[in-house]
Amino acid sequence: MAADLNHYPILTEEEEQDISCSVEEVINVLGGKWSFHVLKELFDGTRRFGEIRKSIKGISPKALTDTLRHFEDNGIVEREIHATVPVTVEYSLTDKGASLNLVLREMKIWGSKWSVK
Repeated sequence: MAADLNHYPILTEEEEQDISCSVEEVINVLGGKWSFHVLKELFDGTRRFGEIRKSIKGISPKALTDTLRHFEDNGIVEREIHATVPVTVEYSLTDKGASLNLVLREMKIWGSKWSVK
């Protein structure tokens, strides 16, 4: 059964291209294997590297470092370094990162509705 797309507004070719680019940008930011797991941890608040690593089963330190750096480069996560011995590094979501909660919630609802069980 085909979906009825008639109730969606008709977009110009330029608007369609803008949407495609925006979706690609979101996928580029969130497309990593561990992205959703790391975000889930940070939605609960500021975490230290070791706390995140312990809570995500199977993630290597390198994969976590790469994911956090990717998020930091894209303005999703901010890193705060505390001058302690040893140095303490904490990660938290920026406003931009926290706003992804709504996007991921909608994806979760969609997946729950349409997943094969």
